[in-house]
Parts: sequence; C-alpha cells; structure tokens
Amino acid sequence: MAHPPLVELDSLAPNAIDGRHIRAVTFQKVRMTYIEDVLARHPLAPGSPVLVIGSGRGLLARALAGRGFSVTAADPSQRATDAALAAVDQPTPPVRYLTATADELAAAGDTYALVYVADTLEVSEDLHEVTSAIGALVQSRGLVIYDTVNRTGIAKLVYLGAFQKFPPTRIMPPDRYTSARLRPPSAVTAALASEGFRDQEIGGFKPVSGCALVAATLARRRGKIDDEEIARRVDFVLAPSSPPKVTYFGHARKA
Repeated sequence: MAHPPLVELDSLAPNAIDGRHIRAVTFQKVRMTYIEDVLARHPLAPGSPVLVIGSGRGLLARALAGRGFSVTAADPSQRATDAALAAVDQPTPPVRYLTATADELAAAGDTYALVYVADTLEVSEDLHEVTSAIGALVQSRGLVIYDTVNRTGIAKLVYLGAFQKFPPTRIMPPDRYTSARLRPPSAVTAALASEGFRDQEIGGFKPVSGCALVAATLARRRGKIDDEEIARRVDFVLAPSSPPKVTYFGHARKA
C-alpha cells in the first residue's frame, strides 16, 4: 500500500506537500494583478521601501523587487526564510529576508511605503494585534494591501474541509485554519480603521474553474504534478463586483 504524502509547511522534502507554497504559486498572478491595479491609483516612487509579511519562499517579494522597489521579505518561519534564500537566483534584484513576526517587525522601528500582508490574517489568533503592528509599520500616507479568507459557509468547506481534513485533497496540516480565524471583510476593515487607515476597498478573487482547482489538487496529492503545474492549470481572477465568497483582497491608505 502506498504511503500518504507528507503534508508539511515550508518543507523542501521531495515527497512533501506544502500548502503554503501551493497557495503562493497559484495566487501569484492574481496578487500581482491586484497590486498593479492599486498602484495605478496610488503610485509609489521607484525604490520605495516595501515589506511583505508572511512572505513564505519569497515569490511575491522577488516580483516586487523586480518592479523597482526596495523589498524586505519577512516570515515567522525560519524554514520558510531558508527556502526563500535557497530559491534566490543571483541576477534578480536583491531582497532582504528576515525571520520575524509582525510584532517583532513593528518593534524594530522600520516603516514602509507599502506593506503587503500574505498568509497571516487567516492564521493569526488576534486580528487587532496584527493590525496594530501593520499600523506601526506603514508610513504616513502609505499603503497596506492584503489577501485573506472570508468566514462563509463555502470558505469553511474549502479551507477547513477540503484543504485540511478530506484526505484526497488535504494540503494543509490539521488546525492551520479555524472558523474563528477566518476573517469577514467587516472585521478587517474595522480593525484597520482603528489604526488610522482610510480609503479602504475590498474585492474578491476566485478560480476561473472550481473543477480545475479540484482536479489539480487531486493530481498534486497523488504526485502526478508539481506545485508550478498547479499554477499553470488553475487560473485565479479578480471578482470585484460581487461579495467575496472565499478569498478576497483589500487595501487601505494610512491617514
């Protein structure tokens, strides 16, 4: 009997399924689309300091560095930082990699023109603790951009069930997500408003085909494809015109 694959975050083991990295590669294109849309309306000067919180293996941070920003990539996992450093291609623009939580970053005293918050709001116990740190990290008139998971029935089915419990599609370890840590948009916007953020906006994003997402996840679990192939098979698009059912983006400017 074949052994089930190892589901382990931030792992470079050849047989490991790292759900964080799978999310990062499948979200990369739509994340950059959203960021470009926000920056078209709120431009930043070349070389502006940018921070990615929850950066994982650094995929988004390297893309932002390639856009001409001075980028710091931070993650609370040392293994994620090690994996990010291992993935660095020397000709690419440099990124500063740190192993730190949002609180630790805020305590260091550096501030940024843009803070992108990835893979953080939906796994943090205390939302206001995170948004307080974001408030300390964003410069006056600076931007925060984030993506997270809504607390809807279908979001729970996907994140608590399919991605975390159902063996054929499980890509996350147990208890990575809980219902209480999934964040309704109203909770996030209220928490950011209490830190002085204004001009807030949210918008959903979704896979073009739910069937393609399920098929790709099944194939990845069986070892038929790698993480990058999932990204080629599953395309995510912005869905700003309807309330977010599962995942959504948001941004705000610090007053």
